[in-house]
Amino acid sequence: MKNKILIPLVVIGALAAFFSFRYGGGDGQSTEERRTLIMESVVKAVQQYHYSPRDINDSFSDRVYHKVLDEMDYEKKFFTQKDINSLKKYEFKIDDEIKNGSIDFYDKLDAIFTKRIDDADTFYKEILKTPYTFKGNDKEELDGAKLAYASDDEALKDRWREYLKYKVLAKYVELEDDRAKKDTAKSDVAKKEPRKTDAQLETEARESVRKNQQNYFKRLHKWKPEERYALFVNAIATNEDPHTDYFPPVEKQRFDEEMSGTFFGIGAQLKDDNGKIKIAAVITGSPCWKQGELKAGDEITKVAQGEKEPVDIQGYEIEDAVTLIRGPKGTEVRLTVKRVDGSVKVIPIIRGEVLVEDKFAKSAIIKSNDGPVGYIYLPEFYADFQGINGRRCSDDIATEVTKLKNAGVKGIILDLRYNGGGSLNDVVEMAGLFVGRGPVVQVKGTNEAPKTLISGKDAIYNGPMAIMVNQGSASASEILAAAMQDYKRAVIVGSPTYGKGTVQKIMPLDEMIDPLTRMRMQADALAANKTGSAGGSIGSLKITIQKFYRINGGSTQLKGVTPDINLPDPYALLESGERNDKAALQWDEIAPSTYKPVPNAPNISELATISNSRVAANPTFKLIEESAVKIKKQKDDNLVSLNETEYRKEMDEANVTSKKLEEVQKKLTPFEITNPKEDLARIDADSTSIAKNNDWMKNLKKDIYITETVNIINDMVKSGTYIETGMK
Repeated sequence: MKNKILIPLVVIGALAAFFSFRYGGGDGQSTEERRTLIMESVVKAVQQYHYSPRDINDSFSDRVYHKVLDEMDYEKKFFTQKDINSLKKYEFKIDDEIKNGSIDFYDKLDAIFTKRIDDADTFYKEILKTPYTFKGNDKEELDGAKLAYASDDEALKDRWREYLKYKVLAKYVELEDDRAKKDTAKSDVAKKEPRKTDAQLETEARESVRKNQQNYFKRLHKWKPEERYALFVNAIATNEDPHTDYFPPVEKQRFDEEMSGTFFGIGAQLKDDNGKIKIAAVITGSPCWKQGELKAGDEITKVAQGEKEPVDIQGYEIEDAVTLIRGPKGTEVRLTVKRVDGSVKVIPIIRGEVLVEDKFAKSAIIKSNDGPVGYIYLPEFYADFQGINGRRCSDDIATEVTKLKNAGVKGIILDLRYNGGGSLNDVVEMAGLFVGRGPVVQVKGTNEAPKTLISGKDAIYNGPMAIMVNQGSASASEILAAAMQDYKRAVIVGSPTYGKGTVQKIMPLDEMIDPLTRMRMQADALAANKTGSAGGSIGSLKITIQKFYRINGGSTQLKGVTPDINLPDPYALLESGERNDKAALQWDEIAPSTYKPVPNAPNISELATISNSRVAANPTFKLIEESAVKIKKQKDDNLVSLNETEYRKEMDEANVTSKKLEEVQKKLTPFEITNPKEDLARIDADSTSIAKNNDWMKNLKKDIYITETVNIINDMVKSGTYIETGMK
């Protein structure tokens, strides 16, 4: 999911009087009419409601033209220069097509792309019949931005030949390494296996790549026309800013599920096992977990809706199987499964609500030498906008804080690394848990006075606190980190954040259509038996309507939040975040809100000095800084040798720092980490939950960033940090 901040849907006023769209009526919409309707609705919505709509002119057209080409073929493995030459006349005409209700450019683009998929499908099959040798001096450029389009079909085929050679070489080296391990293995089983020759390994590598390409092209051929068209519409939408997106009806449903962390289904995680759809895991507490018969390793061969005729799903893609298995709450799905022992059984399951626990906040207790420290992981600012009693992250964080207080922790760490944002309402309420009632963030729409959003929560925790951030922390994460920094309530630890300072709203595009056309669409959908949320709908638009500002008046847009204490980051030297997108809105500032920093705030300068000394003496952080230099070099130079000797040398050089890090981490003495007692019953419910929790704990123990943040909390404890927050 993209970095995001959202507010619940507010119904937009009727707009029917503004627009007149062509509509076939009677016999229903044609594909072209529907696509034109979608494009015009998106453009009209953007022009009227976007925070800073761009002029639709030749510059606009130029950006859309190049963006959609990059989206479709960034690696330049499909289009030839001849293809591009035939499309070049549209480079500065897409704006005219939008104004005239034409999609001629897209139609020609899609026709060429569809043909090129068929061509490339033929290329790889033919190319992989011939063995490769890896002794030449040729190289493969992995950065599509540095490549020119292949001049013609033969040049394009040569590009595929070199690309596939790179893939086969990578697999061949992997197989060689596996053979070397078996050569030195002491087990009798390894010794009895016949040693494979180089030629056999090369054949095996080509076959592995062939299967991967087969699956890749299978997905491309199943790429639905409306999904490809959505890519074009999004090139128009994201031309306004990186976070304005068009959602076809099905995508909107998936977005809602991601935001809420819930969906209606059976609660089984699926995997593709050589073309067979198998159960990877059963989610604890889900309908199939309660039913009790479905097990990990079972193969699903058929799916039936209640008593209806079952559908044979052998050969289906995972996504298509999921679509059949999910459905309305309370309905029955019957799965025909083949057990590991070969037996076959039909398992009926009543669909229900499934909670994806990995998306929700959770906590742990870290036992340091100076006392227990609480740790809370928040993957995103989730909220169930559709359900009145759905999960909300602000409520869940309050629960986790209470658990940690019950455990007697000396301080709390809130981990927002890689948290892309989410619900604006929840971040405002969450801030109140640590500073009490007061301003948290300012929001401002086009030609509007800024509005300060105030938390209505009383503080429930006033001890030492640190917030962990990195380049993946965006939007709502930046709001919380910035507010805690402005109040001097918490120490912000890590690396500069993403820099997304905009607010989005989900807008149903159907509301942009005149009532008569809308009624005809619904009638056609019913006549075609297209029921459900997607029937008769043209989708939704996630649109940027506001910018947000810190309570000190500054924007986080582009600049992000600078940590109080910087820690080495392996990606520190790369251009990343919002500032790396040409369509991003610019930084600015407004007048500050009226607020008071907390009394007895932590001494940031002193804490940073102590931390910097530890980091400078820590061999792990030194290796991370070395890694940053190498990652930057790899980013700048993406030429890979297709000579096996040179390739191995390049890989060894790339992996040397990683191997050193592994060796250093083996010598570390990790903290002891436990779960809050309130979570033990849920975790111990079954073996899957236990295994997932053990993996989580294992990763926490070897996280050097958490280790240093715990040290910072302990420094705060020693200094007597205690925040007066007006707690009740």
